[in-house]
Amino acid sequence: MTMKTLLIASLALSSLPLWAADNVDQALVQKGEYLARAGDCVACHTAKGGKPFAGGLPMETPIGTIYSTNITPDSTGIGAYAFEDFDQAVRHGIGKSGSTLYPAMPYPSYARVSDSDMEALYAYFMHGVQPVAQANKPVDIPWPLSMRWPLSIWRAMFAPKVEPFTVAGAAAGTDEIVNRGAYLVEGLGHCGACHTPRAITMQEKALSPADGSAFLSGSAPLEGWIAKNLRGDHKDGLGSWSEAELVAFLKTGRSDRTAVFGGMSDVVEHSMQYMNDADLTAIARYLKTLPPVNPEDTPQVYDRAVGDALWKGDDSKPGASVYVDNCSACHRTDGKGYTRVFPALAGNPVVQTADATSLIHIVLRGGTLIPTHTAPSSFTMPGYAWRLSDQQVADVVNFIRTSWGNQGSQVSAKEVKDLRENDLDTTSGDDLGQVSSK
Repeated sequence: MTMKTLLIASLALSSLPLWAADNVDQALVQKGEYLARAGDCVACHTAKGGKPFAGGLPMETPIGTIYSTNITPDSTGIGAYAFEDFDQAVRHGIGKSGSTLYPAMPYPSYARVSDSDMEALYAYFMHGVQPVAQANKPVDIPWPLSMRWPLSIWRAMFAPKVEPFTVAGAAAGTDEIVNRGAYLVEGLGHCGACHTPRAITMQEKALSPADGSAFLSGSAPLEGWIAKNLRGDHKDGLGSWSEAELVAFLKTGRSDRTAVFGGMSDVVEHSMQYMNDADLTAIARYLKTLPPVNPEDTPQVYDRAVGDALWKGDDSKPGASVYVDNCSACHRTDGKGYTRVFPALAGNPVVQTADATSLIHIVLRGGTLIPTHTAPSSFTMPGYAWRLSDQQVADVVNFIRTSWGNQGSQVSAKEVKDLRENDLDTTSGDDLGQVSSK
C-alpha cells in the first residue's frame, strides 16, 4: 500500500462519525441523538456562534450569571466521564468532582429518564458528538453566593429520587400515548423548568400533576419573557387549543392561533421540529389532560365592537390610534391577524397573562418567527422602542389586552419604563431608553 493510499484511508476514517470509527452500536447512538434533541441539550450547551455542545452560553439567574458547560467528549468536556459519572451528573445533579450542579441543569426533571435512555444518551455524547477543546467558564456570581456546598443541601431537599417513571395526576391510568407524553414532558423535555413557577428557594413548586395545579401553570419573568400557562385554562392556557393545533405549533412554531417567540423559539428550532409525529402527539395529548388552574375559566367570546369602531375610523379608545398606526396592517383592526403568518391578538392567551412582560417586550423589541423544515418561511416584527414612548407602549398594550373580548389587566408606563431600562438588547439597533420620557 502506497503512502498516498494510507493518507487517503486515514482522512476517510477521520471524517467518519466517532461511533463508526469506534465500531460502537450505531442504532444506540442514533437513538441517543434523538433523545438529545428531545431534551434540547444543544440549545443550552451551545453559545451564540459557538461549536455545538461546547458550552459557554450565559444564563441569568436571580443570584448572577452562570455559563453552560462543555459536554463534548473532549478532555475539557466530558471525555473522561464513565457512564456512572454521566449518570450522576444528568440524573442526580452531581459533577465528576463530587460538587453539586446548579439547578439550571434540570436534573430534577432528568431524574425521570429511564436507564435505557441514559445509556443511549451516553453513547451519543461519547461517540456521536465532535470533541471541542474549550474550557468551561467560571460563574459570575458574587461570594458568598458562589459557594457550592449549599447546593448539596438544596439538592437533598428538592431533587427527587431517581426511580422508574410512573404517571401521576389526572393522566394516571390513561392510554400509552398519554403515558409517553407524560414521560417526555416531565422528564427529557423538562418543560416545568420554564413553565412552572418557582418558590423563593428556587425549586419548581411542582414536578408533576400530583404536586398540585402549579405544575406548568406559567412562570415569573425570565430574561424578559413569561413562559406561559400550559394547563387547560382558556384565558391564558391551552384550554381552547385542539390537539392538532398544539402538534402543529410544536412542529412548526406556528398555528392558526399564534406564533412562537422568545426562549420557546430555541426549543422549536433545536428540538421539537426534529421529533416524530407520534411523540409530538403524545406531548399534546398529555398536556390536554391537565385541568385549568381556574376551574371557573370559560372559553372567550369574541367581541367585534372595537374592530367595527376602527373600521369606521373611530380611534377614540386609548391606544387605538397607536395600534392603527403601528400594528393593524399585520394584525388587522379586527385583531384576527393572518393565519400562520401574523398571529391573531384576539383570544391569544399570551396577551392575556396576568403579567404582561412578554407582550411589552415584543412591542419594544420585536421578534422573528423562525423557519422550520416543514414551515420554511420566516417573518419579522420590528421593535418599536425607538419610536414609541413608555406611555404609548402602555396604551397600545392595554388596548390589545382589553379589545376583541380579551380580558387582560392594565399596565402602567412605569412598568414599560422598568422593562425598557432592564433590557440591553434590541433588534432596532437603538437604545431601548431613547424615547422613554417622550
